[in-house]
Amino acid sequence: MFHSSDEEEEEKEEEEKVKELRIINPAAEDVDLNHCRIGVMENLDKLTKVETLCLRQNLIKKIENIETLTTLIELDLYDNQLTVMEGLSTLTNLEQLDLSFNRIKKIENLENLTLVQKAFFCQNKISKIDNVAHFVNLTMLELGSNRIRTLENIETMTKLDSLYVGKNKINKIQNLDTLVNLKVLSIQSNRLLKLEGLDKLVNLEQLYASHNGIERIEGLDKLVNLTTLDLAGNRIKRIENVENLTKMEEFWFNDNQLSQWEDLEKLTHMKDLECVYLERNPIWADAANPKKIDVNYRRKVLLVLPWLRQIDATYTR
Repeated sequence: MFHSSDEEEEEKEEEEKVKELRIINPAAEDVDLNHCRIGVMENLDKLTKVETLCLRQNLIKKIENIETLTTLIELDLYDNQLTVMEGLSTLTNLEQLDLSFNRIKKIENLENLTLVQKAFFCQNKISKIDNVAHFVNLTMLELGSNRIRTLENIETMTKLDSLYVGKNKINKIQNLDTLVNLKVLSIQSNRLLKLEGLDKLVNLEQLYASHNGIERIEGLDKLVNLTTLDLAGNRIKRIENVENLTKMEEFWFNDNQLSQWEDLEKLTHMKDLECVYLERNPIWADAANPKKIDVNYRRKVLLVLPWLRQIDATYTR
């Protein structure tokens, strides 16, 4: 491929803009070099007490020269140009790792990081959840906006509190039975057609499953602690199978196919319910103009659920 002289000049200017990583205080515990146009991880061996290292929004292409940073508890390399997880094996005290917004294709070389509690790998090119069995202390895992097709290999993460796998290619909820401590599951914008595989998640408080192809509310019988249910942007026609959800506070159901007003009666036992989103369902629309809101829509909702504080994006009082 041939570059024009203008393109070559631009690339040269880009390279010249890259700055050297300099350590001013070797005794620093918290080092923040966010958005400094750093191109290479270097001169870090001078840091003898560092616990938090932030190199967000730089131009780093390789994780290197951090073998001596054994005191490190948090490492943030969000928004760089990384393609491989590497050079981290000596950071055995690490508790938080953020490699989001890079170009990484595989989870690897993290086996020594057994103390990690929070791992952020969103917006990469990861196609498989793999090499994570050692993350037994993990409480939060962020894998959103990748290329993952299957929920797998996460059975050992029994301390997991929050799992984020939105914007992937997942077509089935599965292999979550051991995650009994899970409180937040975010699996929106995938390829789900059915709500299933949730029976063991008895402590789940928030379920985000919007923008899938789900056609029916089901599989929630055991989720008695659910406070937030997001099913927006699916293909659901009826509100059903929610009798056990007595702790609900937020019900997001906009952009579905609900046409029966009597279905709102299924929510009347939810006395803690504060917010519902129902816009752009057939019940929301004006009969003469389906793209326009029915002028009586909010009044009708409040007649059934008078304790609501918010309908769609508008407060009731």
